[in-house]
Amino acid sequence: MLKKFAAAVLGCALAAAILAGCGSDASSKAERPKDELVFVNYRDIRDLNPHLYAGEMYAQEMLYETLITFTPDGFKGVLAESWDISPDGKVYTFHIREGVKFSDGEPCDAYAIKANFDAILENKDRHTWLEMMHVLESISAPDAKTFVMTLSKPYYPMLTELSVTRPFAMISPKAMKNGSTKNGVDKYIGTGPYVLGEVVTDEYAVFEANPNYWGEQPKLKKILVKVIPDNQTRVMALEKGEIDLIFGKNMLDVDSIRKFKDNKDFTVALSEPTSTRQIVLNTNNAVLKDIAVRKALQHATNKQAISDGIFYGVEQPADTLFSKSIPYCDIGLKPYQYDAALAEKMLDDAGWKKGADGIRAKDGQKMELGLLYNSDSVTEKSISEYLQSEYSKLGIVLNIFGEEEQSYRDKMKAGNFDMVFNICWGTPYDPQSSLAAMRMPVYGDYAAQQGLKDKAEIDKAITDIMVSTDEAKRQELYTYVLTRLHDGAVYLPLTYECNKAIYRSDLKGMHFTQTQYEVPFHDMYIE
Repeated sequence: MLKKFAAAVLGCALAAAILAGCGSDASSKAERPKDELVFVNYRDIRDLNPHLYAGEMYAQEMLYETLITFTPDGFKGVLAESWDISPDGKVYTFHIREGVKFSDGEPCDAYAIKANFDAILENKDRHTWLEMMHVLESISAPDAKTFVMTLSKPYYPMLTELSVTRPFAMISPKAMKNGSTKNGVDKYIGTGPYVLGEVVTDEYAVFEANPNYWGEQPKLKKILVKVIPDNQTRVMALEKGEIDLIFGKNMLDVDSIRKFKDNKDFTVALSEPTSTRQIVLNTNNAVLKDIAVRKALQHATNKQAISDGIFYGVEQPADTLFSKSIPYCDIGLKPYQYDAALAEKMLDDAGWKKGADGIRAKDGQKMELGLLYNSDSVTEKSISEYLQSEYSKLGIVLNIFGEEEQSYRDKMKAGNFDMVFNICWGTPYDPQSSLAAMRMPVYGDYAAQQGLKDKAEIDKAITDIMVSTDEAKRQELYTYVLTRLHDGAVYLPLTYECNKAIYRSDLKGMHFTQTQYEVPFHDMYIE
């Protein structure tokens, strides 16, 4: 991992500015130039290799660019100025924008783009959650202006997958290790609007405007990103003027939003729903393999109370795995309504009876479950404690376990959980990428679904979705998959998440994009 990387030698003045930015009084917004912004994140930027998944996505978005991007008005060219798709849907020809250079001066032409795809494909097994990897037959760069991708089958989410942050962002071939990126890169060199300056691990990172950026120069010339793990400490730093912007769905609790809502010095922004906050139920678990138990938990969970009591209505109750606003997902599924009495009856009827100790049991098996949550989230612990209390009234013992993110994800992937918090991937990944990843051990879905008798049929239908060319047939397949998962009660949807931000009111141009992970620094300026 690169601990420290400098795009240029920083002079004494810049070093002093950085130190001032990391202090308390010296970093007040009044003393900072208007072309500088102090941002905050709960952890370090980590490994920003654009072809792997460890780094912070907002930082990768600042440094690197993709062939195309996804906008509210559809796909838009970035490094590719335009593209053509063959009538059979198997050949994509991208016409590369001329004159674009990486920040180290190397040309970003079709040959450089092919070098990036070669590096990505060398590590193909790491990216098989993308169905594209299974249908991509060949790539070529017949000349410096043309990049061609040939598929074995038509693939409808092709442009969507090429537009997401990773792994299809471009890094300078000179920064690769002998043409490879799977074991790391030498430097973080992209074509984006910013370059990476000084980094002090777990303290701060400096991003500076790329003077050779091919597009419109950003008005903010320097972004200082501070690392502040604690939510309340971040909020206090914003109040004191030590930072200018807090951004991210898990970076702010609802109390903070309510606190700043009527403060004219700050602006609170909430996005449209981005993804579904959910709990995944492991069908291999000795208790949860009983579908009656899974359905009883659905009826035992008061989502409106979670929405009102924990999120103050900011996150609305979720009826289904995907919001009806997501393409292909408005299919008339009947929600599991909250009904504690019904939940108790279902458990009684299934043979799970309360003992003298008030805990349910069946055939000597106690109804005791574990709920795993990400301890870096400021809300999952609160939900866990609420469910622990509510389920106990029904005779269910719920043990809750908070783990730091990497440990939490490792346990999910290994299927080492009874119940675990998760989210849908959000736009533009939903529903296709979320479903595609269920067919392999990417997150917890694969392990959780192993107890379903029709798991193989569900997986086949998902595969057929990805290569379908008939819109009606595609909708039929989506309806089948979503109905089977809903009826199998594998997922316990809680609320529909939204992205959140609080920032100084003279910061303009702040908005939410089609992906919840991008922070649009390039569009921001301070009045």
